[in-house]
Amino acid sequence: MEKTPPPAPDDGAAGGGARRFWSARRISAGLLALLLLVVAVAFLYDIAAVRADRPAMSWRRELTDQLARRPLEDIWVLLGAAVATALGLWLLLLALTPGLRSLLPMRRTHPDVRAGLDRDAAAMVLRDRAMEVAGVRSVRVRVTRRRADVRAVSHFRELDEVRADLGAVLDDTIGRMGLARPPVPAVRVRRPGRKG
Repeated sequence: MEKTPPPAPDDGAAGGGARRFWSARRISAGLLALLLLVVAVAFLYDIAAVRADRPAMSWRRELTDQLARRPLEDIWVLLGAAVATALGLWLLLLALTPGLRSLLPMRRTHPDVRAGLDRDAAAMVLRDRAMEVAGVRSVRVRVTRRRADVRAVSHFRELDEVRADLGAVLDDTIGRMGLARPPVPAVRVRRPGRKG
């Protein structure tokens, strides 16, 4: 019985085709839905009360009186418009951006499977591998979507040798992570007690 080879990696996903993960944003959507529900219920209750020959609620009478009396260039009208505009832009930004910035998309080896690696986990793997390099005393690693900033302290060996070994180890480790857009390592090595 002949085995079928696994599907080849998707070349489009390895480059610009790999998209970031979208956040569900359940909390912000739930809060907005709750706020809209409260406002809608208040207005519907007041409209039903007016239709039943009862007086309108005082807050709605006050609001309509204020809106009728104040000119458009009034500071409170402008402030309310600015707050509403900022809130609307914030909601549009939430709707149009993926979110989940902490997940790095991985190469897709199968079209139905998507995987991601947390940036903190990637930083931990790089730190552990960097600590295996001879001469490295301590390492701090910060991984972004495009870069892996590695700051190492070396207590023996030449700094250029440590930097070269670190670069080779990090390149190998980043290549083995299987990320769709591998971060570029930026390595800085210094002696203990020196800043930089």
